[in-house]
Amino acid sequence: MKKVLSIFVLTAFAIAVQGQALLHRATVDGRVDSVRMAINLPQQYTGEGVIIGVTDWGFDYTHPVFYDTNMVHYRVLRAWDQFKTSGPAPAGYNYGTEYIGAEALLTALCDTSNVYDYAYHGTHCAGIAGGGGAGTQYRGVAVDAEFLFVSVSLTDEEVIDAWRWMYDVAQQEGKRLVISMSWGLYWLDNMDGTGPLAEEMQRLNDLGVVFVTSAGNNGDENDHIMHTFTQQDTVRTLFTFPHSSIGSSITMMGTPGFPFAFSLFAMDNSYNIVAETPFLSTNNGGIYEDWLVVNGDSVYYTFLADSANSYNNRPQVQLDVAKQSGYKFGLAVTSAGGDFHAWNMALIETKYGNWGGAFTRPSTSPGWADVDALYGISTPGNIDCAVTVAAHASRYQAASGNWGGGSIASFSSSGPSLSQTSKPDISAPGKNVVSSISSYTNTYSGSYYTSVQFNGRTYYFAQLSGTSMACPFVAGVAALVLQANPNLSAAQVKEILLETAYEDQYTEISGPLRFGAGKVNAYQAILKALTTVSVNDFASPKESLFTVYPNPASDHCFVTANTDSPATLCQIIDLSGRTVFQTTLTPGVNSLSLNGLTPGYYLMKISDEKTAVTKKLVVQ
Repeated sequence: MKKVLSIFVLTAFAIAVQGQALLHRATVDGRVDSVRMAINLPQQYTGEGVIIGVTDWGFDYTHPVFYDTNMVHYRVLRAWDQFKTSGPAPAGYNYGTEYIGAEALLTALCDTSNVYDYAYHGTHCAGIAGGGGAGTQYRGVAVDAEFLFVSVSLTDEEVIDAWRWMYDVAQQEGKRLVISMSWGLYWLDNMDGTGPLAEEMQRLNDLGVVFVTSAGNNGDENDHIMHTFTQQDTVRTLFTFPHSSIGSSITMMGTPGFPFAFSLFAMDNSYNIVAETPFLSTNNGGIYEDWLVVNGDSVYYTFLADSANSYNNRPQVQLDVAKQSGYKFGLAVTSAGGDFHAWNMALIETKYGNWGGAFTRPSTSPGWADVDALYGISTPGNIDCAVTVAAHASRYQAASGNWGGGSIASFSSSGPSLSQTSKPDISAPGKNVVSSISSYTNTYSGSYYTSVQFNGRTYYFAQLSGTSMACPFVAGVAALVLQANPNLSAAQVKEILLETAYEDQYTEISGPLRFGAGKVNAYQAILKALTTVSVNDFASPKESLFTVYPNPASDHCFVTANTDSPATLCQIIDLSGRTVFQTTLTPGVNSLSLNGLTPGYYLMKISDEKTAVTKKLVVQ
């Protein structure tokens, strides 16, 4: 039997019509408002010169939030609809349809109907990352960033293709790239953050791509069990079928060197076992299907067993069980040693879901496994180099003067990672966030928060909740950081985000398993980016028009202007935003006296009628 590798992963379908964490409140909570006001900063930072790539579904290419804040300049560079078969496919690929430039995108209108029908999730997420607001207060974080969209078909191959395509386009444009991924799966790659996706993500991360991903929405569901085998014994658990599912898809993972065997059983309402399968061992790797007959009723199940996964050497099983009412279903697992983990996820029509169903234990006896909501971060959030984002409610002050919000969203998935790294990494506003919705959707059934008219069409804004909303918020902040210092490595961007995150009474209550390093702080991240010396050179082509040396410098430095402009303005700006030195550059080598400047960090802004470049200058 061939296993069907199609999926369903819209992670943010907890929709609330009334709420307090609107997008404009989210920007205050994440300190984006301070960046916009350029408080003690040399300039505003809006994501200009940075590309945000969004992998999702439900893109409305015509939505006015994808123009600049004046609704004049269109900011989507390209889109790749991996589901649309009409072509042309991107160069080097043999599937999907690529749209290049505003005319092609605006003519296409939106991505095609696919397994998610005409969705809306991608437009909402992209609007949070960098939507221009379309004249409303619901502006995204990086309002001048440009976009790449991929309506992605989530298998290993298609996801990797999407990443590579985005990277190649960003290289052609000479700009830094942040990839935002508001999705996650429990069977794609491995739950310990290893696999082909992890390898490719790390490769691109080393090349400067910043990956930001949602932590998942299973924090309020006991969909995980863990048991440590100290000798050859057996542990049992019951599982419930997740809501809106046709069954359960259960991922099981053991410890290298310790194969395990499992049995599927059914109980009546008095917890008597009425049917069970033989124990099925991971030593017998392969794909299997069979029926469990319960008092004349047949329950279909299939599983894929791996005796030792090629990426982590762990024994693993993917078990799918069709829903059957009237009985209680469970697993018995036996092994000689090691830690055993299992996750219970939704199985729906030809697709796998990413929402969980509960494991339960009817008895406190030692033979039943403990259940919890831990280790809830799935792929790609469980990959070490990803910036994995939890969701909290924005802190706000009501008209009465009282403060509300601030706590972790109950649905936000909990860490740690199975690799024992700290996951999630950081938290951002993700509860009741208003953003743009595709005007072409036929799947959205909630209320609209507001609407605007543009080019004779009505465009909507709606309120959604999920780590899907928190992820693009942090992706937008990463774009601000890269505008402030384009030469930072992707690892440095992640480090800056985590080191500048702020803590409060809510992070103390829920701790790092829910909040990671704390709540994202765009303002402090910008300040740190401006004073961080990059370890790699990811300069865009326009950066190479001007070189500064030596840097750090003492009493003087040289600036080489590789342009034909007869007069180029050069300003040295301190971190309070004050211009402390100004001169005019001419083509060739220019000597600048730094006498009188206090040792420290400065920005050098160089501009002519065509180009504006900001470089960091260290005075010793």
